[in-house]
Amino acid sequence: MSSSYMSWRSSASNRRPTQPTNTSKNRGTIYPDLNQDPTPKPVIHFLAFALIVFLGLLQFLPASHFRHPSDPHRKWVPFNSHSSPSPTVKLTVDEDDGLIHIVSWMQCLDLKVLAVLANSTLSSSRYPDMLHFHFFTPQGDKDKVSFYKLKVLFPHSNLELHGQEKVKEIIKRASSEAEYDSLNLEEIAPFIIPSVHQSLTKFIYVSPNLILMGRIEELTGIDLSAHAAAAAEDCSNRLNSYVSSDVLDAIQRSASKPWISVTPYVKDACMPDLSLLLINGKKLEEFLEAVLWWSKVLNWSDRFLVFSLPP
Repeated sequence: MSSSYMSWRSSASNRRPTQPTNTSKNRGTIYPDLNQDPTPKPVIHFLAFALIVFLGLLQFLPASHFRHPSDPHRKWVPFNSHSSPSPTVKLTVDEDDGLIHIVSWMQCLDLKVLAVLANSTLSSSRYPDMLHFHFFTPQGDKDKVSFYKLKVLFPHSNLELHGQEKVKEIIKRASSEAEYDSLNLEEIAPFIIPSVHQSLTKFIYVSPNLILMGRIEELTGIDLSAHAAAAAEDCSNRLNSYVSSDVLDAIQRSASKPWISVTPYVKDACMPDLSLLLINGKKLEEFLEAVLWWSKVLNWSDRFLVFSLPP
């Protein structure tokens, strides 16, 4: 036992204490608050300021493309701002105030659609300061918030919001309740507006969903002569697809109204495009009566044809 004890003491006595290594010498010495951040060069400041000024100036350039809110694909459409007007087209404006009046009727207010309509019209026009917009909305001039939003987008434009109540009242008085419910007010309202707003003697009606790519002032040079309105032809829709030729022949033989043509109707004639109209308000006295008469006669004719069909 003593031998084992001596061997343990000898091994223990032969151990040498290890000196701790100084690892601080391997690290870099830290001197706080002596190493400052690098100062950027003045050239970088100048370039950054020039970039900000350049981006700000880009906001004053006219719009070259737009996206229609009704387009599900949200494609960018370029404005046709480089087309030159026809030399044979003359510019005619309202004789009273020297403005080109543009009217649009919207059953449910959508500011995005109106903004696109106004922007496309102003951007493609050579005389944007001569355009005066009249937007007929459900609330009209009572909707101050919508008006100021449009003025923020188009601060230098002439635009007004009008109500629809008076126009609807005239149509209701001239028709029955069933006829009124079946009428498309967006197609009839443009012809009733001059009787409510007598200052609008001649104007251009534009559907709110329409995007104008050409110069709208060129339409004012069209000579209406004795006609109350002018519309473009839509040959994708034909007359015989809406009304039977037998019905038209029967109406011409039996009815005598000033709005019925004396000559036979062309059965495959192109239908008018009612989304863009040039209207002379001084010659619209009998229009509402004619529209309601045709609507009533055609509805009766459709019922008669259905009832006369063999079982």
